[in-house]
Amino acid sequence: MPSNEVTSPSAGLQRELELAREAALSAGEILERYFRDRGFEIDQKGKDNPVTTADFDADSEIKRLLEAAFPEYGWLSEETADNSDRLSRRRVWIVDPLDGTKEFIKGIPEFVIAIALAEEGHPVLGVTYNPIKREMFWCTRGGGCYMDSRPVHVTPTPSLEHAVVLASRSETSRGEWKSYEGKLRVNPIGSVAYKLALVAAGRADATFTRTPKSEWDIASGAALVIEAGGRITDIDGSEMRFNKPSVKLKGFVASNALLHEEIERLVPHPDRPKTSP
Repeated sequence: MPSNEVTSPSAGLQRELELAREAALSAGEILERYFRDRGFEIDQKGKDNPVTTADFDADSEIKRLLEAAFPEYGWLSEETADNSDRLSRRRVWIVDPLDGTKEFIKGIPEFVIAIALAEEGHPVLGVTYNPIKREMFWCTRGGGCYMDSRPVHVTPTPSLEHAVVLASRSETSRGEWKSYEGKLRVNPIGSVAYKLALVAAGRADATFTRTPKSEWDIASGAALVIEAGGRITDIDGSEMRFNKPSVKLKGFVASNALLHEEIERLVPHPDRPKTSP
């Protein structure tokens, strides 16, 4: 079980971090119970986009804890109807109560709770928790990145030749990573937020996707990667900003920073023709 002890939050964010970690653990108990007894119902929000009763129950628990403690903060969550009021708030919680729903349904323990706090568009706090593996990744701006109580950092791998890149399970099953065969060592893993946390913790060197993602998929992981010494950008190399009117973000590249430009040259996007690595 991850420790609840907070060792090094940055000034001004200690209470937020404590409550975010508490909310993640509490929601994690809900997800674990559903995961073990398989007592959830499944619906579809769109094509290939399932949602379960576990998603909604975890969302309600996180919202209950965080909104009660910080009523002045905005709220953006995958499972809560969006409200434009958040756009006027200086600080906004950005939450995915169950990132990796497909893996959750299949019984694969590669799903997480992702909680971020954005301040004027910048991710300043991230908590990503895998309740089955008991892994909690967390950070605050300027306070470093941690897995449970241990400081973590991105890898020092200097080139893609020796790098391990995490890919989307869905994308690889659709054949979208075939063009990288022979160029990258690819490891398919569920959940965008989980992949970003693993990169931040130095358990992989990079992850990327050309598929647009929502803010709640990325915000917590972006905070973790940055505090762990890595780099994350849009697929076109632009800095990521959060709490925008449209929650959809371009695909992204996240890496240990040393690999970033090499990956950007390898990965095509609409504004730039593909070049050979």
